[in-house]
Amino acid sequence: MVGAVYTTSGKSRRKVLEHSERLQLDDQNGLRVAIVADTHSQPHPRTAELLRAERPSAILHAGDIGDLGVLDQLAKIAPVIAVRGNIDERAPHLPDVVTIDVCAGEQSALRLLITHIAVYGAKLRADAAQLAARHSARIVVCGHSHVPFLGRDRGLTVFNPGSIGPRRMHLPIVFGMMEIVDAKLGFRHIDCETGHAWSP
Repeated sequence: MVGAVYTTSGKSRRKVLEHSERLQLDDQNGLRVAIVADTHSQPHPRTAELLRAERPSAILHAGDIGDLGVLDQLAKIAPVIAVRGNIDERAPHLPDVVTIDVCAGEQSALRLLITHIAVYGAKLRADAAQLAARHSARIVVCGHSHVPFLGRDRGLTVFNPGSIGPRRMHLPIVFGMMEIVDAKLGFRHIDCETGHAWSP
């Protein structure tokens, strides 16, 4: 389902595209989803290899895609759900916000929200928290900062996969995995340069 709302900033009103998706738990009530962000047209050369090794059922892109051919390359690995970042003016058809229901049968077991900009440092921005509340989401996935992050704020789980694009300053080049195993939800980061798990 696609919809549009309008946000007001100063004297201007901006159309914000919103979209909803569903992901299905497998027969063992499990799910593996890769999460990437901030590719800026140049994903790390090992990205495809490492993503394939994780065998995700879907790939989420949290914005700042750059060249839209990046999405085509990711789609060769798994279906892609993407939001538009602040550099993605050439992608007016992409939504700014996507809500995803993780379903067991027809029932939603979990709802997450993806948007490009959602945190200020380690804190969830008020507008992102309000957006999550409006959509009854328990998890907010975002990009923009290039800083890999997993935390809780305002009663919500917040996950930033980091960036798999060109290095910014000293930050790592990483992507994220969201996994549901035995009804337990987990997140982790993978270092594109080493291929190993990454932690701060």
